[in-house]
Amino acid sequence: MKFSRKTTAALAVFAALSSSAPAFAEIEANFGVTSNYVWRGVSQTGNDPSISGGLDYSHESGFYAGTWIGTVDFGSGGGTENDYYLGYGGETDGGFGYDIGYVYYNYPASGFEDSDFGEVYFNGSYGAFGFGLAYTVNSEVAEGSLFDTGDMFYSASYGFELPQEYSLGLTVGYYDFDAGSDGDYSYVQADLSKGDFTLSVSKAEEDSGDDDTKIFVSWGTTF
Repeated sequence: MKFSRKTTAALAVFAALSSSAPAFAEIEANFGVTSNYVWRGVSQTGNDPSISGGLDYSHESGFYAGTWIGTVDFGSGGGTENDYYLGYGGETDGGFGYDIGYVYYNYPASGFEDSDFGEVYFNGSYGAFGFGLAYTVNSEVAEGSLFDTGDMFYSASYGFELPQEYSLGLTVGYYDFDAGSDGDYSYVQADLSKGDFTLSVSKAEEDSGDDDTKIFVSWGTTF
């Protein structure tokens, strides 16, 4: 449940990337590995490693589209998560970065055919501060279940540079499920990065069903 374009911890960086984008269409591939695929505070791999890759198209107008594939394991056998997304982003003259779009999360593995859902999202950033909103607009899960239509996810982040070319991102998020408050939860995460490597610490509330403190390492590159 994660695609490469909208990682919340990188919201503040997005504005800078948008303002320096080349004035032409561009296709970029990405590849990454992580010791634990954590999405919105919850492991998608049973605390095991994951590999991922994707392809992104971006245009000077601000339009972009892409796909992202990562390995997942929800306890009944491994599979993949396939994300498809499109959107529009940029930066105002006043330095406010914005990103609005739609993402569809697809789980093709046997037994998960009815787990797909789609979200519209809006991400914003100003300086080192960022925020994000996501709303589930379509879903294949059983009515009244988590990840059904009407769910809302909120996030806020702050990022800053450290000595020796390190950077630190702090994120807090809250998942508000339309099925009822029993599953609602919040989480916090810190990401320390240098180059292509990131060390993360994440902690979610007990209602998430995965409240262990998670420490994991990720590596990713684009080409």
